[in-house]
Amino acid sequence: MKNETRIKDFKKHFQSQLCFCLKSPSFADQKQEFNKRPTKIGRRSLSRSISQSSTDSYGSAASYTDSSDDETSPRDKQQKNSKGNGDFCIKNIKQADFGRREIEIAEQEMPALMALRKRAQGEKPLAGAKVVGCTHITAQTAVLMETLSALGAQCRWAACNIYSTQNEVAAALAEGGFSVFAWKGESEDDFWWCIDRCVNLEGWQPNMILDDGGDLTHWIYKKYPNMFKKIKGIVEESVTGVHRLYQLSKAGKLCVPAMNVNDSVTKQKFDNLYCCRESILDGLKRTTDVMFGGKQVVVCGYGEVGKGCCAALKAMGSIVYVTEIDPICALQACMDGFRLVKLSEVIRQVDIVITCTGNKNVVVREYLDRMKNGCIVCNMGHSNTEIDVASLRTPELTWERVRSQVDHVIWPDGKRIVLLAEGRLLNLSCSTVPTFVLSITATTQALALIELYNAPEGRYKQDVYLLPKKMDEYVASLHLPTFDAHLTELSDEQAKYLGLNKNGPFKPNYYR
Repeated sequence: MKNETRIKDFKKHFQSQLCFCLKSPSFADQKQEFNKRPTKIGRRSLSRSISQSSTDSYGSAASYTDSSDDETSPRDKQQKNSKGNGDFCIKNIKQADFGRREIEIAEQEMPALMALRKRAQGEKPLAGAKVVGCTHITAQTAVLMETLSALGAQCRWAACNIYSTQNEVAAALAEGGFSVFAWKGESEDDFWWCIDRCVNLEGWQPNMILDDGGDLTHWIYKKYPNMFKKIKGIVEESVTGVHRLYQLSKAGKLCVPAMNVNDSVTKQKFDNLYCCRESILDGLKRTTDVMFGGKQVVVCGYGEVGKGCCAALKAMGSIVYVTEIDPICALQACMDGFRLVKLSEVIRQVDIVITCTGNKNVVVREYLDRMKNGCIVCNMGHSNTEIDVASLRTPELTWERVRSQVDHVIWPDGKRIVLLAEGRLLNLSCSTVPTFVLSITATTQALALIELYNAPEGRYKQDVYLLPKKMDEYVASLHLPTFDAHLTELSDEQAKYLGLNKNGPFKPNYYR
C-alpha cells in the first residue's frame, strides 16, 4: 500500500510540473519576442559580436578588446604614446595599461630572465646592440624585450604570426618606447609590411637578428643584402627557421654566424615538450569545447612537440595514433604505447588531426576530402605549410566563421571539417602557453644574443652553431631556485673518475 501511495504522489507531482511547463512561453513565442527587439546589426555582425564576446571571456589569449568595434586598419591610424613618440604601428595605444598588467604577471613566472636582468644590468653586455626581432608578441616576449633593453640593446620588433599578437601587450611596449609593428589579425600584406617597417628605418642599421621561423632573416637577406652582410649574428628558435639557415649555409650564402636555439637541450626538452603537453588541450578546448575521452586522434610527427601532444591526449582518454618518418622516433612512439600508422590508413575514422612536423603538405586536399564530418584539423608546428589550406579556397567549398580562429569548411554534400587558426600555430593563436616554460627559451635566446654579440672575431664563422652545453646548463640552473631544488655536488674524486669539471658542463656538446 505504501508503494502504491508513493507512485500516485509521484504521478500527481509529475503532472503538475508538466502543466507548468506547458503554460510557459513556447520557444516559438520566445523567438518571436526576440525578433521584436530593436537591432542595428545584421546576422553577420551579430555572429561576429557573439564569437568575440565568447573569446574575450577566455582571458589573455583572446587579447583585450575595447568596446568601440574599430575596424580601421592600424596602418591608417596616426598614434603616439604619452611621450609623443609615434614610431610604432599597433591596434590601440589606449590598451597599454592592460598590457602592462599582463607583463607584470608574466614577470612573476620568468625568474631566470629577471635574475639575468638583475645580474647583468650593470655590465650592459648588449650595449651598442641593435636587435631586430620577429617573434610572437606576447607578455612573455615583452619580458624578454625589456630585459634586452635593460642589458643595453635597442630593439625593433614585428610579429612572426598574424594571429598570436596580444594587442594590449603591443600597446604596453609601444608606450614604453619600443618600436613595435604588429596586431592580432594581420593580413598577409600587413605581415610583410610590418617586417619591412621594423627593418627599414633611415639611419638605423641592425646588427643582431632574433627570429622565429626565418621570415625576418629571409626578408633582410632578399631585400636588403647590404644590411644583411653587416649583421653580427642571428639567433633562430624554430625548426622551420633553422632548416632555412642550414639551406643558406649549405649553398654558401650565409654570410653571418647563426645560433640554432631550436636544437638546444633547454628548448627541445622543455619548451617543445612541456609547453605543448599543456597548451594542446587548452587550445582545443577554447576553440571547440571538445571532449577528449574516447576520441580518435592522429598526431603527425613524434618529435618533442608530438610527444607532448600525445602524452596529454592519452592522459585524457583519447585513442592516439602517430605518423612518423624517422624510425627512431617511430620506435619511441611504439614503446610509449601508441600505434604507428600511415595517415591514409586512419584519415576516414579519426576525430582530430594534429600536425607537428615542421614540414610542408603533411595534410593535403586528398586527406581533407576523405575526413569524416566534424573532424577537427589543427597545427602545432611553427609553419602554416603543414596543412594545405590553400587547396580549400575553391568555389565549391564554403567557409563559415564560427568564432574567432574557428572555421567550418563545408563540402557540397554538407560534410564539414573544423579548421583552427587557418592552419597556423594552434596554441599561440588560440590560447596561451605556460609562462615558466617560455622563461627557459627566452633566457636561452638572451644568452645566445650576448654570446654572439660579444664573441671575439674568429670564434664563430659563417655557419650555424649549437648553443654551448655550459650555457644550456646555466639556463637550467637559473630556474631551479623556483622549486627550492638543491643540486648535488661532485667530489674531487668523482669528478676525476668521470673526467668532468666539478662545475660542468656535465654533458658533451653532442648530447641532445
